[in-house]
Amino acid sequence: MELQSCNIRNIAVLGHQGVGKTSLVESLYAMTNNVAKGSIEKKNTVSDFLKEEKNRLSSTSTSIVPIFYNNHKINLLDIPGNDDFIWEALSITHTVKGAVLVIDANSKVQVGTVKYFKMLSKRGIPTLIFINKMDKGNPSFDEIMTDIVTKLDKTCVPFTYPLGHNDNFDGFVNVVDLKARKYNGKECVDDIIYEDKKLKVFELHNTICEAVALTNDALLDKFFSGETLTNQEIHTGLRDSVLKGELVPVIFGSALNNIGLNTMLSMFIDYLPNPTDLKAYAGTNENGEEVTRKTDINEPFSAYVFKTTVDPYLGSINYLKVDSGILHVGDEVYCPQLQETVKISSLFTMCGKDQTNVTEAIAGDIVCVSKLDEILTSYTLCDKNNIIKYKEIKFPTAVVFKAISLKNKKDEEKLNPVLAKIKKEDPTIEVRRNVETKQLLIGGLSESHLQFIFDKVKNTYGLELVIDDPKICYRETIKGEATATGKYIKQSGGSGFYGVVEMKFEPNEESIFTEEIFGGSVPKNYFPAVEKGFFEALQSGLLAGFPVIGVKATLLDGKYHPVDSNELAFKMASILAFKEAYMKCRPTILEPILKISIYISNQYIGDVLSDLNSRRAKVQEVIDKEDETTLIIAHIPESETMDYVTKLKALTQGSGYFNREFIDYEEVPESMKQKVINECSLLKQAK
Repeated sequence: MELQSCNIRNIAVLGHQGVGKTSLVESLYAMTNNVAKGSIEKKNTVSDFLKEEKNRLSSTSTSIVPIFYNNHKINLLDIPGNDDFIWEALSITHTVKGAVLVIDANSKVQVGTVKYFKMLSKRGIPTLIFINKMDKGNPSFDEIMTDIVTKLDKTCVPFTYPLGHNDNFDGFVNVVDLKARKYNGKECVDDIIYEDKKLKVFELHNTICEAVALTNDALLDKFFSGETLTNQEIHTGLRDSVLKGELVPVIFGSALNNIGLNTMLSMFIDYLPNPTDLKAYAGTNENGEEVTRKTDINEPFSAYVFKTTVDPYLGSINYLKVDSGILHVGDEVYCPQLQETVKISSLFTMCGKDQTNVTEAIAGDIVCVSKLDEILTSYTLCDKNNIIKYKEIKFPTAVVFKAISLKNKKDEEKLNPVLAKIKKEDPTIEVRRNVETKQLLIGGLSESHLQFIFDKVKNTYGLELVIDDPKICYRETIKGEATATGKYIKQSGGSGFYGVVEMKFEPNEESIFTEEIFGGSVPKNYFPAVEKGFFEALQSGLLAGFPVIGVKATLLDGKYHPVDSNELAFKMASILAFKEAYMKCRPTILEPILKISIYISNQYIGDVLSDLNSRRAKVQEVIDKEDETTLIIAHIPESETMDYVTKLKALTQGSGYFNREFIDYEEVPESMKQKVINECSLLKQAK
């Protein structure tokens, strides 16, 4: 088919883990392609194709499954429901403007449902709600709708009503068109509305008509005068309301039995926006001025990279949403983040893992490019003569860290390239080497998130890791001042070593070296050696061997020998003076303090604040946000955050999350100081 922007729909498929998102996508794909349906249990679905997904029987990466229906291309984006991969939902909802939120009829509204609904509402994304698994158990329509309206929003309105006698779900009524569809064991066929269902069906139909009438004064007069609204008026009014976010359609069905799916496909086309419905995308040009692009093939080309994967054979694959213009194979396009021009050598669409080469991609469509290794998720590509840079996404920060090493030391040179590929695919992963502890650290959003990464390193790249807890980077400092003399005098035949210094050490905001020498007792050319010795001594304090910070050293006096004095002698004399004075300066241990920003529902404020208090945290702010959400900003010792991800999820039923950043060091309480010293001593003995 010849594709036009107005015939494209990009639909994010979201929901709590286990509600049947992948099964829904699989059913829609099989139905529109007239092929056998895969299943998660048989590990043969189109969208869950990764080894990790087959092993876990759940999605770990967003996959694109395009389907064609009634001369429309519908790009379904199957997004993992697990919070470990929340960044994928953040990235995709940044650029895709239509969604279906899947709910398990028996579990009803869960934590993930609320989280995704708020995300979609905040970003103004028109959404359909699909109540899945109506054929399992005995789900109640009234209970489901009450739960949805209570926990989500009263704008959620049923567009279909389940049929069935004796609690046996076998079809539904489209309450907009007043048409019944019944499942006969193979497919849904036209049927009559059961007599005992008519009252409820017409009540729901009237509710929808009233909602439509409220969108237009003329329709409102017509409705309250008793006239019947035409189907065209109803559909037009509903579409406008859905696009504006004033209504959220709720439909009931079963992905397993294809019940409600034809209705869903029609609603994708009728009620969700085509790319030309969208507002112009705003960005900045090379001068930092705001510019916009409409989703139109006649506009200059621009695209947003919403996902990056690394294929062992093809290298980097970037998933693009073309926001404007047309992209052709062979085009040279500009990347504002890199300030470079890159050439599009290949262009293809993805259906799960299968690639189909194309020669061009038009505004509104999703396409992939390969071999652009420097292009990352959240980058912009655009016409080199009409530059626009779209806003990059701020992804969650890593909050859990583990130390890793290789089981087989021969693989050492392979590890860094592998971690670079992992980080390119997942922007929430943080990799850093701690020069103090000599540990290679990898950070993620949770323990399970990191375990997934470790499994991938093993399964995809064949590297076995040894996992350990990270060591806290404590510091030492002094609270008092003292003066000491350092002497480094050695004679071993021939030239010897002679250096004597008298130095004062005192607390200071930062570590600095000064001198107050009078009369040339230490020649100026040895001052750098004394300073070097001082800073070398700071590398290891005498309490527990941690680096020392916040010390001012002042060279007061000294002695030198015209023959035996040299730089090494004065450097060593400085070190000896520091060690002599250190324990007289009332040294203490400092611990790293983090600033954490915690996002929770209002109902959990008391429990979270109580837990923070038990962790020696200092709450800085408690800020009321939208949608009954609270932001708590606190300063907390890093040692108290090791299990905080797990604890926060337990306190908030899985809904809370936080970001972290290092801000400063503070003194360890006296009651804990000896414990830290003892633990450090045990580690040294173990080595």
